[in-house]
Amino acid sequence: MTDHEILCRAKTYIDKLANGIDPLTDEPVRENDIVNNVRISRCLFYVSGVLDKVISGDVPAKKQRTSKLPFRIPEEKLAEFEYSDTPISITQLLKNVNAMIDENAMKKLSYKTVQEWLVKCGVLKDAEGRYGRSKFCPTELGERMEIIMDERVDSQGTIYYVTCYSRRAQEFIVSRLSEIAQFKEENKK
Repeated sequence: MTDHEILCRAKTYIDKLANGIDPLTDEPVRENDIVNNVRISRCLFYVSGVLDKVISGDVPAKKQRTSKLPFRIPEEKLAEFEYSDTPISITQLLKNVNAMIDENAMKKLSYKTVQEWLVKCGVLKDAEGRYGRSKFCPTELGERMEIIMDERVDSQGTIYYVTCYSRRAQEFIVSRLSEIAQFKEENKK
């Protein structure tokens, strides 16, 4: 049996099920059978329509994945970067950094990459946090760069800590974005 024949048979079975008919016996299914559920029936009709398009060859071509360029921001564009005078999280910092690139054409820089680079530089250390999760905390060098642990309280009143970066720490990271991007490329998995 060819693939085309298998698809046609599958469509026939699905059409029968969608209409409340047992495809093996051509008898109506019981009233309380799951295929008589409106949501299931609609789903079967939808799949039947998709199979119809596949069988007739009327399926849109797959979108080709284009590879994105490695992360890079020209120095003159970085000069326009707006730093926060209030300490912010690495997530917020990178949201601001990644807003400067065309995300459709270029890979974004992830907080994980920056954290790993900061650990490599001796600015952050990986310490076990609550529930055994990894928590990145500033080292003595990181504290001198004004990386702080900001205490916060969630909606249930539980205290937790967020690693935040002062303007000085933000400037350190942004001034080394090309180095961080190179680190990312060298450490691809």
